[in-house]
Amino acid sequence: MTAEALPAGQPLRTTKETHPNLPPGLVLGPDGKPCKVCNSWQDWAKMKVKKKDDGAGTAPSTSKTAAGATAAAAAVALTASTSTSTPASADARANCPPDTAALGRATWTFLHTTAAYYPLTASKTQQTQMRSLLTSLPGLYPCTWCADDFGKDIVANPPDVTGRAGLSKWLCERHNEVNRKLGKTEFGCGEKNLAERWKDGPADGSCD
Repeated sequence: MTAEALPAGQPLRTTKETHPNLPPGLVLGPDGKPCKVCNSWQDWAKMKVKKKDDGAGTAPSTSKTAAGATAAAAAVALTASTSTSTPASADARANCPPDTAALGRATWTFLHTTAAYYPLTASKTQQTQMRSLLTSLPGLYPCTWCADDFGKDIVANPPDVTGRAGLSKWLCERHNEVNRKLGKTEFGCGEKNLAERWKDGPADGSCD
């Protein structure tokens, strides 16, 4: 599949036809190579499995069978994995550079929390600062296709920076837009929901 054949707003990914030596589905960066911060660590692990599997082709048939079984087992394990890592895998990767899921979670956490502490009614200076922060993200965010997609969303839906309630709801709606594209569960964007999630914690005191 070529870039022209991709749906608008979708990242360019590897296919068996375009990149026979790479696992299909990896997101490519502007340089045409797999983008580390645009893919999950599970995707990168698949690439290592494929390289090992390809390298086993020169081994004797018994070794090839063993290598194939090992690669197949690893592939099954990776397929079973989700973006929500188990505690053991999260601990094992605590010092690793962020993948696209970790970067996304950290960015959304920062933005939602910043909005939760934004003034109820923002001054002109604060509005300018917040607008600058949001509009700078498409030019600075490391995952280029994510940044481009967010940039288009900002143009189509200009941020409400007048105060806490408007900004919090706007960010929640932008986050849900991404969740819809990824097939994930959407968040409740009510004022009470957002305050509990990002500032006050639940009423039962479980986060105190």
